[in-house]
Amino acid sequence: MNIQIINKKISETELKKIAEEFYGSMIKGVVDIELGVLAMGGEYHMDANMILIENGSKQQNVWGFNWYFDKKVDERIEYVSLINIRPAQGNRVMEVQDSSLRDKMKSVILKYLS
Repeated sequence: MNIQIINKKISETELKKIAEEFYGSMIKGVVDIELGVLAMGGEYHMDANMILIENGSKQQNVWGFNWYFDKKVDERIEYVSLINIRPAQGNRVMEVQDSSLRDKMKSVILKYLS
């Protein structure tokens, strides 16, 4: 399974190469909002989630998202993942509800993917 930890800017061509394994026009990712890194690729968000955990991330800081290549730049991020269901952290559904958390996620994501 081709899952990459992203801690520096990556080109869209490189990202699409990772995406080819499962979805093509979309890629699943997870972001650690504290360490400021991403893990991209895999069939499920949990696959990339585990890679970050194995590399020092804490679960409470890791959130899932989808990146769509064929959407307008401001619509490419979808804040939806099963790993985001966390009643203890105030998120009871798959989509991240807290706008400040979404802003933190977006900041890290766009640092590497824009």
